[in-house]
Amino acid sequence: MMSQESGSSASDLDRLAEGQWDVLIVGGGIVGSGVARDAAMRGLRVALVDRHDFAFGTSSRSSRLLHGGLRYLAQGRVGLVHEASVEKLTLHRIAPHLAAPLPFLFPTYRGTPWIRWQLSIGVKIYDLLCGRRNLGPSSTLSASRMAEKLPDINRRRLTGGVRYYDGLTSDSRLALDTLRSAVRQGAWIRNYTSLVGADPSSSGWICRVRDEQSQRQVEVRARAVVNSTGCWADQMPHSRVRLRLTKGIHLVVDQQRFPANEAVVMAEGKRILFVIPWGQRVILGTTDTDYDGSLEDVPTDEEDIAYVLGVTNEMFPPAKLQPSDVIAHWAGVRPLIASGREKEGSPSNTSRNHQIRMPEPGWIDVAGGKLTTYRLMAEQTVDLVGRHLKTKLPACRTGKEPLLEPAAAAFSGVLPSPVTREAVEHYCKQEWAVHLDDVMVRRSSWHYYDKDAASVAEQAATWMKDLLGWDDATRQAELERYRHATR
Repeated sequence: MMSQESGSSASDLDRLAEGQWDVLIVGGGIVGSGVARDAAMRGLRVALVDRHDFAFGTSSRSSRLLHGGLRYLAQGRVGLVHEASVEKLTLHRIAPHLAAPLPFLFPTYRGTPWIRWQLSIGVKIYDLLCGRRNLGPSSTLSASRMAEKLPDINRRRLTGGVRYYDGLTSDSRLALDTLRSAVRQGAWIRNYTSLVGADPSSSGWICRVRDEQSQRQVEVRARAVVNSTGCWADQMPHSRVRLRLTKGIHLVVDQQRFPANEAVVMAEGKRILFVIPWGQRVILGTTDTDYDGSLEDVPTDEEDIAYVLGVTNEMFPPAKLQPSDVIAHWAGVRPLIASGREKEGSPSNTSRNHQIRMPEPGWIDVAGGKLTTYRLMAEQTVDLVGRHLKTKLPACRTGKEPLLEPAAAAFSGVLPSPVTREAVEHYCKQEWAVHLDDVMVRRSSWHYYDKDAASVAEQAATWMKDLLGWDDATRQAELERYRHATR
């Protein structure tokens, strides 16, 4: 079993070029990291590259929930809900530090599509789909009991509601910890390294990859290639993926400004948004609108902010939240599988199922799906790799073996770790952090959590200057890069 030093150096680019790989994974988000871990655990020689930082795209811009998808049950997608519900419990078992049980309150009102007696049945079915052992038992609440739990709730036409359980996670931490596990199993990974071309050969594929900092290119030979690039999947050479991209935004407000001890489902017609308690903060979101803009720079528009705050203030009139209450925000793009129909209906009704296909021998596209089902997607992808390689692989063990040992998860959890030099050193030396935004946004979430993120960034940049050997000009350039990335 080989080990890998953290960082993107010239030597590990040479290692990529010199290696004889069974599979090259393109994309280091949650799905690619899962494929890397599973493939390495089954004895394959694995390399992974990502054009940006690991978890740069959707995998660091989600609602941070592990859930079966109660609303998908209302749409009749029982198979999808069962699949995700089982995976939710699996992740709680193998990565308890990244799968905290979270109770949800779902208020119901007269004259809306969400009826209390129907939801009461729905949450019991939800528990059953988890194998009768959800993260907590569901229950039905009267209007008075719901008002006790949520004193500021709009009581006009309130009929009560239900309480059920899903899980809170840190999406980018889940991807990074999965990558750390993959490397411990022998995978070789490199961020800021892009695939610029790929040609089939008699032994598999000859891929041209480029270091995005030095612009140096090398050839990498692999028997199979997995395209797990998320919202970029349909832009890859040889890809046959067809995506429908939808945008979702999230807002962060102070817990003192808007107290929330349990998560709340806010229904607006058939659409639902969430209030998610996050330590000293509260996350509000998300939107679900079609998107055709830049994938590198997904904006949070003023209209998006007004919409989320408007729904929140309507359900909780005393809150009177204003844009000035928003501490931080993020926007992400969902890579949904396009149906192929000219008119596909609303984004919220588009299937969250995943798709794994091999359009050319040894080129495998994996797309769609949910954060919660990434491990299963990876298992199915590696099964297909094994069939293509005509190799009898060992059974998948990713659902049984812990993601990391407790000691290795010291700087990882659903809440940000304290702002310390030790944490920054860990992110740089053990988790491939190259830039300041790698640390502030994806490794630590300090940018979203700390009220004075600008000062934290200044301090983190000083620590990184010492740890990575930056000069003053590089430190300043990194601060500018961070401000641009989080504007």
